Amino acid sequence: MKILVTGGAGFIGRWVVDRLLNDGHQVWVLDDLSNGRIENMQDIRDHKNFMGFINGDIKDFRVLNHLFINKFDICYHLAASINVQDSIDDPRTTFNNDVIGTFNILEHCKKNNVKVVFMSTCMVYERAWSEDGINEKNAVKPASPYAGSKLAAENMVLSYYYAYDLPVTIIRPFNTYGPFQKTGGEGGVVAIFLKNKLADKPLQIYGDGKQTRDLLYVEDCARFVVESGYSNKVDGEIVNAGLGKDISINTLAKLIVQDENHIEHITHIHPQSEIPKLLCDYSKAKTLLNWEPKYSLEEGIKKTEEWIKTTNLI
Repeated sequence: MKILVTGGAGFIGRWVVDRLLNDGHQVWVLDDLSNGRIENMQDIRDHKNFMGFINGDIKDFRVLNHLFINKFDICYHLAASINVQDSIDDPRTTFNNDVIGTFNILEHCKKNNVKVVFMSTCMVYERAWSEDGINEKNAVKPASPYAGSKLAAENMVLSYYYAYDLPVTIIRPFNTYGPFQKTGGEGGVVAIFLKNKLADKPLQIYGDGKQTRDLLYVEDCARFVVESGYSNKVDGEIVNAGLGKDISINTLAKLIVQDENHIEHITHIHPQSEIPKLLCDYSKAKTLLNWEPKYSLEEGIKKTEEWIKTTNLI
């Protein structure tokens, strides 16, 4: 197939592109490098099925008009503003990228009859109230402009399914980590903790550290993303993916660094947007896509630490 990946130079996007290429598809990447990094493309750009990297913006109709001449079969739409604190400080940018940008993608996919896989987030959910975890019918709570923009975009995506019969799938991966994730302020908790451990710096925890996260290894996430596009069983559906186990940030820090003297608690920068308990029920993905995670948290952390050691990110 001919496939477009927006945000393909980003952390998850890079793994999605890699998997699509190895599955034999022709792949184009559109990314403005506001979150993504051109370095993420190094191992990919020489692949015989890699058709091109376009440094461009999903809000630029001229770029999209030119790109969609290629008659894609699927668009994996991962491009977005993803930082919660940035969305609180500057909601307009997040809204424009995540809502207006998604609208532009939908318009081009409708015009060219291209299936859309829309990358949403577990941050749209309210907390998990039971040990069964969060399923797709769980209450949502737009506790940040980021979550609000993602929910608005989700509704636009679904409207194109109902109004125009455009094949779309909305995916909500839980907190994803692994190689190629940023290890600075915009990175995930696992990458930041590992970088600080390797640099012999303290692991800083926002608030009391009792908040829990369901941590999904990136190769499992990329497989989920890709297979959501391959299957028509999830057309018009919202689907979760996660490990199915949660861990408190305190416990995660101890798992990574062992020595509690290297852990410190600091004032939370956005307590109003914190979700106390995130635990994924991925049974819908298992039923419809035959997907389930293959990597344990311990395996994923080990692979991520090995990758960070090979980079100059420490």
